[in-house]
Amino acid sequence: MAHHDFQAGLRTAAAGGAGHRLRSYARLGKLDVFDYYLSILVVLAAVLLPVARFTPATATMLVLFLLGQVCVIMAMVALDDVTGFRDGSDTANYGPDDPLRNKLRKPLVAGTLTERQALNFAWATAVAGAALWAGAVAVAPHRPLWALVLTAALFVVSLQYSYGLKISYCGFQEAFLVALGVVLVVAPYGLAAGHFSGFLLVQGVLFGFGPLMFGVYSNTNDVEGDRAVGRPTVAALVSERGNAVFIGCLSAAEFLLGAAASATGIAPWWFVLLMLPASALRAKQFVTGFVRGDIMRARRTGFAVHRLGVALLVLANVLVGTGAAA
Repeated sequence: MAHHDFQAGLRTAAAGGAGHRLRSYARLGKLDVFDYYLSILVVLAAVLLPVARFTPATATMLVLFLLGQVCVIMAMVALDDVTGFRDGSDTANYGPDDPLRNKLRKPLVAGTLTERQALNFAWATAVAGAALWAGAVAVAPHRPLWALVLTAALFVVSLQYSYGLKISYCGFQEAFLVALGVVLVVAPYGLAAGHFSGFLLVQGVLFGFGPLMFGVYSNTNDVEGDRAVGRPTVAALVSERGNAVFIGCLSAAEFLLGAAASATGIAPWWFVLLMLPASALRAKQFVTGFVRGDIMRARRTGFAVHRLGVALLVLANVLVGTGAAA
């Protein structure tokens, strides 16, 4: 009986360890931050109507593209964690001096995964992402060259974001975050519809503003750690006031893009009005961060702005598809 209890205890401990490790891998891949993956909803809403033209090949392509997107982004953020752990910036930003940051979100800093495990995870998810995107292209109803080039470029550049060429260490972090959103919208749209759309490009840029606008608030909070390792975010390069002006300009530019698209006919005339709730919440985010001085709460508001914005983009595409708001 004692031997049986001992064996049962070993099995329980092993199961617990496996579950703990899976949670650590999920944290390494930032699976709780699903905001990047909402791009597929924008694309789906743009190609779903009329339903008679929505083919099984299109549905299969979108599913494969989404799964590949999840894998590629998990690889990207895992490699980002490896670099942040190696240069010490994550240890500084998630250390005891910053109690607002949850150390468990950085498994290498918390010691729940080794660097080798993180690298193996990153390369495995990168290979899976490449295979899934190749499958999406293979079944896609259309294969415009520009969509193929954008997808391939995003794959290569994502893996170089903080690793290899370390693009985010060369001063292009903010631009990359917007470009990421753009490609995640326009590339699968091209594979589904077979043509370029100025309206979808505008939506892609607005979608990219989501990751950008919680990224710049994170950078504001992490400014000392980034400066220490020479990571040239705008927050690290300019003064506190300069950073506030920069983020204020970005907030205004987001609204002005929608306004310009409506004014020029790239988007329906009502598009800027539809997006006003997201614009108002974006203004509240800025006030929270730079008037009230609560940067981390402002960062959390950024997620709400992005999710609301995605819902409004989906609604815009449904209205266009049904002709309900001509």
